[in-house]
Amino acid sequence: MSSAQKKAIRSSFPPYPWMWLGVSALVILLDWQTKQIASEALVLYASHEVFSWLNMTLAHNYGAAFSFLSDAGGWQRWFFTVLASAVSLVLLVWLLRLPRHEWRTGLALGLIIGGAIGNLMDRIQLGYVVDYVDVHFGSWHYPAFNVADSAITVGVVLLLLDGLLQTIRQKDTHQ
Repeated sequence: MSSAQKKAIRSSFPPYPWMWLGVSALVILLDWQTKQIASEALVLYASHEVFSWLNMTLAHNYGAAFSFLSDAGGWQRWFFTVLASAVSLVLLVWLLRLPRHEWRTGLALGLIIGGAIGNLMDRIQLGYVVDYVDVHFGSWHYPAFNVADSAITVGVVLLLLDGLLQTIRQKDTHQ
C-alpha cells in the first residue's frame, strides 16, 4: 500500500479523540440507566431467572473485581476511588495523545474509561458498586457484574488483541 493510500485511509478516520470519549459517555449513560433499573426492579440478593444460566440478582460490591477486599472495613472505598480516578486520568491522557489511525486502541480506551467512571460514580455516591448480572453453570456462579464491568473487560480484551496484531505485523515487516 502506498503512503498516499495510507494517508487517505488515516484521514477517513473519525474525529479524534472525541468519538472515543463519546463511547465513554455512552457506556457511563448505559451503566447508570441499567443500575437504576436494577436497583428499582430487583430485591437485594434475590435472584430472578432469565435463562437457565442467567439470573438478574441485585448485589452491592464494596470491593473491587470478584469482591476483592469487600469486607476490609471501609477504607477500600477510598482506595478504589483514588485508584480508579488515577487510572482513568492516565488512560485519558493516553487517549488524547493517541495517533488518529490507532482506532482500535481508541475504542478500547473509550470502553475502559467509561466503565471505570461508571463504577467510580457508584463508589463515590453509594460507597459500593451496583452489580446485577449473575451468570451461572449449575451451582457455580460467576461474580455478579454490570455494564461498566463488561465495558472494561471488552476494552482490555481489545487492547490485548490490538497489541498481538501489532506484534504480528511488526514481525511480518521485519522478515
